[in-house]
Amino acid sequence: MTQTWLITGASSGLGTALALAALRAGHKVLATARNPTKAAQENPQIEELGGIWISLDVTSPDTAKHVTDAITTAGGTIDVVVNNAGYSLLGSIEDMSENEIETQFSTNVYGPVRILKGILPFMRAQRSGTVVNISSSAGVDGAPSCAMYAGSKFAVEGMSESLSKELQPFGIRVILVEPGYFRTKFFAAFVAPAAGLTEDYVGTPVEAALKAIKAKDGSQEGDPVKAAQRILEVVTSRGLGAGTEGFLRVPLGQDCYNRFQTKIDTLQANLTKMKEIAHSTGFDS
Repeated sequence: MTQTWLITGASSGLGTALALAALRAGHKVLATARNPTKAAQENPQIEELGGIWISLDVTSPDTAKHVTDAITTAGGTIDVVVNNAGYSLLGSIEDMSENEIETQFSTNVYGPVRILKGILPFMRAQRSGTVVNISSSAGVDGAPSCAMYAGSKFAVEGMSESLSKELQPFGIRVILVEPGYFRTKFFAAFVAPAAGLTEDYVGTPVEAALKAIKAKDGSQEGDPVKAAQRILEVVTSRGLGAGTEGFLRVPLGQDCYNRFQTKIDTLQANLTKMKEIAHSTGFDS
């Protein structure tokens, strides 16, 4: 069955790979970018395969209206939305300005909310649809230098957990995709605070993490084309995605899987250690 997809941040990386995967599978794709002219020039295959570029900045308060207009123009139905647009603000939280933090959350958290406000009325009316929120391995395990980026992705995780329960009565599925390290421009495009790095953080885990990210750029183990194919299969319940319908989270990458397993083990140890404390706080009977 042919579906209509709307993918934000389709101008590069995982967004581009996913747009191409959906188009090659015979679906209709509305690909969004802040500069669709530039995006079309850099990714001619999307239009060649029938994709439609849409100008969209997810930080704009008019995002929901733009989405509504785009879907209406495209025929009035939407089957899959992929909230992929995002970036990472990395460094010491002390060095980040209020404006830098606000922009991080406006893009990574409020952006998907604005998109959903435009999408969900269509999906509720249809009593069907799939919401794909792109999180990160940082959305489950916060690392040094990633306080605000991880914070934004943790917000997406919590939001998606609630949405999956809120939207179930309407036949709308929520999928939370958690990529590890994939070979895209994501690392190269991270934003550092304009203030730089406070000297006290030199030689600490914050600086070490920043150096590791810069050194890793271009040698990430993950293949975004394969990641896009796995997402497509989970959305359509085919291939390796068959039988995953009842599950919310889709971790991608062996690095992500191992990182999550360590986090689960740490959480279990923490929970076990705190059991007596947790159970000691009720009123005496």
